[in-house]
This record gives sequence, C-alpha cells and structure tokens, in this order.
Amino acid sequence: MTGDLSFRAGLKDVLPTVFGYIGVGLAFGVVAHTAHLSVWLVMLMSLIVYAGSAQFVLASMLIAGSPIGAMVASVFLINARMSLMSMTVAPYLKKESLTQNVLIGSLLTDETFALSMNKLNATKRQLKPAWFHAANLGAYLVWCVATMVGVLIGNMIPDAKTFGLDFAVVAMFIGLLYLQMITDKTRPLLQHLTVAGFVALTMIVLMRFIPGTSAILVATVLGCLFGMVAVKR
Repeated sequence: MTGDLSFRAGLKDVLPTVFGYIGVGLAFGVVAHTAHLSVWLVMLMSLIVYAGSAQFVLASMLIAGSPIGAMVASVFLINARMSLMSMTVAPYLKKESLTQNVLIGSLLTDETFALSMNKLNATKRQLKPAWFHAANLGAYLVWCVATMVGVLIGNMIPDAKTFGLDFAVVAMFIGLLYLQMITDKTRPLLQHLTVAGFVALTMIVLMRFIPGTSAILVATVLGCLFGMVAVKR
C-alpha cells in the first residue's frame, strides 16, 4: 500500500479485500435461494441494505414471517457500530463538503473502514474523497454482483459451509487486523496485541450476558477507551 490517494489507487488497494466479499456474497446468495427469495429481491436488498450480517438476518426473518418493525430494529442494532466508524473517519475529511462526507459515509463498511485506517499509515494520516469513493464503490459493486450470482447458482451449492464460504468474512478481518498491526509504526506491536486481546476477551465475557450484536458494540467502545488509556500511559 502506497501513499497515493487517487481514485485508481483506491481501486487497487481494495482489490484484495473484495475477494472476501465474493465469498460472503456467494454464501448469502445461496442462503437467499434456500429462503426462496427472488434475484430481484436479493439485488434490491444488496443495493439498499448493503450489510452482510444484516442481510443474513433479514433472510431468516423473512422466512419466519417476522414483523417489519422487528426487522428494522434488528438491522439498526446490527449496524449501530457503523456510527462509531463514521465518527472515527470524519476528522480526516472535515475539510471536505457535506455531500462528499455523506456519500462516503453511506457506503462505508467494516472492510473499507479498516482499509482506510491502514491507508493512514502510508499517507501521513491523510485521506481523500477520490480514494475513498473508489474503495467504497469497488466493494459495493462486487458485493451486489456476488450476491446475485450466489442466488443464480444456489441450486448447485446446497451448503456454503462445504466450500468454507462461511469463513470468508472471518479470514478477511484477520488479514485486515494483521495488516493494521504490522503497518502502523506509530505504536509498538505489543500495544496492538494488548488492545486486540482486551477486545476479544471482553467479547467472550459480554456474549454470556447480552446478544452478540450488542456485545460487539459495547466491546468496541470499551476497546477504544482501553486503547486511549494504553496510549496515554
């Protein structure tokens, strides 16, 4: 990853990440096919909702005939963490227009957020809309196409777990975390490992008492606070 913040550089930087989108998108498409969702409904869901975990939940809730209010509440809770990510990115784009910030925030995902945090290590802590738009749009388009292809070939793949597609998103996050740790020279590696270990341990404890989506949000906030204390010390 270089310090180039052009549109072309954004497409190049996001390329390794989108392979994870392909795996997870295909897996969702297979699940949607099993739930008897049409290609058009899956396409609209990917274009409008654009949230992997939320789409899996929506598919299962549609099968169960859950009320619309419950679906809206579930998606809101699952994606609540995006507000934290947006607030983290916002200071690097404060000189940009409101329109630019809204467009970037609308397509921001866990993966492009992590990618942007890695990019800061190569750009002297700077981000540009052109690079961000390329990364976001690249991921967005690949996700939409992958989910539709998944639906179309759903009858050929009875179980996504057979091909390890369900692990694709986990593997992608492990890779992004590893890159963040080795490229950030402003902090010692031990400090990164300590914060990551704290978040993991917090998640394990919290999931015994509260739902997984809420546990993720609380663990993220506590991890940020722990990281701030660790840096100050």
